[in-house]
Amino acid sequence: MMTSFSSRRIGALVRKEAKQMLRDPSSIAIGIIMPVLLILLFGYGLSLDVTNVPVAVVLEDPSPAATELAAGFQLSPYFAPELLTSMARAEELMLARKVDGIIRIRPDFARNLTVGGAEVQILVHGVDANRARIIQNYAQGAVGQWTARRAALGIEVVDGPVAVQRRMWFNEANESRYFLVPGLIVLIMTLIGALLTTLVMAREWERGTLEALFVTPVRTDEILLGKTIPYFILGMIGLVLCLLAAKFLFAVPFRGSVTVLAGASMLYLLVALGIGLLISSAVKNQFVASQITLLVSFLPAVMLSGFLFDLRSMPDVVRTITYVLPARYYVALLQTIFLAGDIWPVIIPNALVLGAMAVVLVIFTRRVTTKRLA
Repeated sequence: MMTSFSSRRIGALVRKEAKQMLRDPSSIAIGIIMPVLLILLFGYGLSLDVTNVPVAVVLEDPSPAATELAAGFQLSPYFAPELLTSMARAEELMLARKVDGIIRIRPDFARNLTVGGAEVQILVHGVDANRARIIQNYAQGAVGQWTARRAALGIEVVDGPVAVQRRMWFNEANESRYFLVPGLIVLIMTLIGALLTTLVMAREWERGTLEALFVTPVRTDEILLGKTIPYFILGMIGLVLCLLAAKFLFAVPFRGSVTVLAGASMLYLLVALGIGLLISSAVKNQFVASQITLLVSFLPAVMLSGFLFDLRSMPDVVRTITYVLPARYYVALLQTIFLAGDIWPVIIPNALVLGAMAVVLVIFTRRVTTKRLA
C-alpha cells in the first residue's frame, strides 16, 4: 500500500541525516575544511600571472635613448633583468634556463630611431608556450610605455602610420585570480554536491542502513529528499564562504546580482547532488562510486569546464564532449555574473541547460532508487 507524502517524515530524515553528517569527521572535512583549503590554495598559490621574469637585457648601444629603454625593464615589476653587453652571454643564460627571455637593443638603435626604423629584438624561451606569450606581451608593453613617455615629453618617435590602443573588458587589472576564484566555486560545489553525497549514500548501501528504511512506510522520494536537503544546505554554506573570500581576501569585482548568482548556484548544486545520488544508487559500492564520481564530475570540472583552460583551444572532439558537462555552463555563469554583470543572453541559456540536467538526473535517480532489496 502506497503511503501519502509526509513532510513530518521528511523532517525526521533531514534531522537524522544532519546529525549523522555532524558526527562524521569526513563529511566535515570535505564540506567545510577542504573548501577553505581550496580557496586559500587556488586564491594565493595558483596564478596564471607572470611576475619577476628573469630576462637578459643586452644593451649594445650606450646612447641615452637605449639606456632609458633598458631602465624601463629594470623598473618594471614584471621583470628581473640582468643587464649585459654580449649577445653570446645572453644566449648561454637562455640555454641554461637562467633567463626566460632576451631583450636585445642593437648597436644602431639610436641612429635608426631618428629615421623611424629602430628595432628591439625580443627572444623568449618557448618550452612553456603560454608563459612565452605572456612574457612577449609584457616586453612589448614595456617598449610601448617607453614610447609613450617619449611622446609625453614631446620627443617624436616614428612608430608607423597606425597607433594601437588596447583596452581589456571586464578584467581591467588583468589579474588571473579574477576568473580563477569564481571558477573555484565550481570545484567546491562539485565536491560537496557530488563527491560527498556519493560517499555517504554508498556507505549506507554497504552498511545496510538503508534496508531499515525500506521496511518502513517512508517513500523513496522522501528518502531522497532527506539525503539531499542537508548537503544542499552545506553546499550553500560553501558558496557563502567562497563569496566572502572573493570579496574580502582577493578583492574580486562582483558586478552582477547576488540573487542571480544564488539561483544559478542552486541549479548547479541540484545537478551535482543528482549526479552523486544517481551514481551511488546505481553502484552501491563506496570505493567504486567515489572513483566514478571523480571521473565524471570533479576532473571534468577542473580540466574541461573552462576553469583553467580556454575551451576554444581544445580539439573539436574534446570541445564537443564539454557540452554534456554541467560544470561548463556553471563556469560561464559565474565568470559572467562576477566580471560582466547580469548579461541575460548568457545567463538564460546556461541556466536553462542546468535546469534541464537537474530534472533529468532527478528522474533517473528516482527510477534507480527503489524500495527493493537485491
